[in-house]
Amino acid sequence: MVISNPDHRASVFLLPASAMLSYLFDTINSVEVNGLNSIYKLLLSLVLGCCVGLERKRKGQIAGLRTFALISMGATLAMILSIYVPQEYLGLKNGDPGRIAAQVITGIGFLGAGAIIQSKGSVRGLTTAASIWIVATIGMAVGVGLYWLSVVATLLIILVLAGLEGLERHIHLGGESRIIRIRVDGIVTDIHPYKNELRRHNVNLVNTYVDYNFAQQTTSLNLVVLARETADFIDLFSGLRHLYPTASISIAKELTI
Repeated sequence: MVISNPDHRASVFLLPASAMLSYLFDTINSVEVNGLNSIYKLLLSLVLGCCVGLERKRKGQIAGLRTFALISMGATLAMILSIYVPQEYLGLKNGDPGRIAAQVITGIGFLGAGAIIQSKGSVRGLTTAASIWIVATIGMAVGVGLYWLSVVATLLIILVLAGLEGLERHIHLGGESRIIRIRVDGIVTDIHPYKNELRRHNVNLVNTYVDYNFAQQTTSLNLVVLARETADFIDLFSGLRHLYPTASISIAKELTI
């Protein structure tokens, strides 16, 4: 440890303010593990983890402030232990941070997998899982003393999660694939009215599958579209059903003809 003499610790408080600040700065940035820089690292990783967790919670994700804060602090504590154990017990000043760090990266993969939900062809939680993984690496970066790099990385993560979402929406990259199924009484030969109605609701048509039943004079349409989560499908269906004599209309995540 940097300071092992209790009398020396007590004398620190008798130093002038400038000398005390200099001492605190040197102690926090020391390459050796000590009580003060360990507490500072845990507090910093707590704040950085909460910053990312706040953004995820704002999007309605299960993993929020507490989850990301614990992940960040856990990774930081793992790095502190990885440096402290060989430093104090094996006589290696720089330690071997690679041992526990490798296990943290492996273990965090299982935690990230728990945030991924697969249901009926739709996968959710990939962004949260990626956030969990990178927050763990931020915690490890704090643990080895890369404070500014950790702060910058956190700001970049928030920029990616919040800022790029607006860009995705602006250039129509934020949609999810959906299948609009329409059964029409009659043979439909022109789908441009459907394209115009979808465009009016900011829904992008990707592909169209048509099934004609000439015996019953019906048409089955499967419109593969990209739609945002906030799309008003009730209003969209109301507009689509008035284009042709519509028997039924529904939405799904899997294509069926």
